[in-house]
Amino acid sequence: MAERASESEMQVLTALWDESPQTAAELAESVGTANGWTLATVKTLLARLVQKGAVAAEAEGRRYLYRPAVERAEAVGEESQRFVDRLFGGRVSPMIAHLAEREALTDSDIAEIEALLRKLKS
Repeated sequence: MAERASESEMQVLTALWDESPQTAAELAESVGTANGWTLATVKTLLARLVQKGAVAAEAEGRRYLYRPAVERAEAVGEESQRFVDRLFGGRVSPMIAHLAEREALTDSDIAEIEALLRKLKS
């Protein structure tokens, strides 16, 4: 997904990763209701996601079925990299140091990071 999705667009995309295809009405029922969005708002978000290439729309009679056009891992990877680039100059270690200094890392988080580092070193 070349262009960044907004927070609202990501909520719609996440709903499609969880279950697809879905109609705009189905998404308005679930994601829209949870956020106070109208059907028109959900359709606007879907149109933006289609334009960005993140969602595919397929006509079925008088309605459209929507499904993700990008894999969750790909989108998460791109968004993670943008975050690290924007806030930490593209470096992961300052981000981890920041989280550690703020005591935002649990013992479980630290164990996972250590396991990942061991795996990367081997």
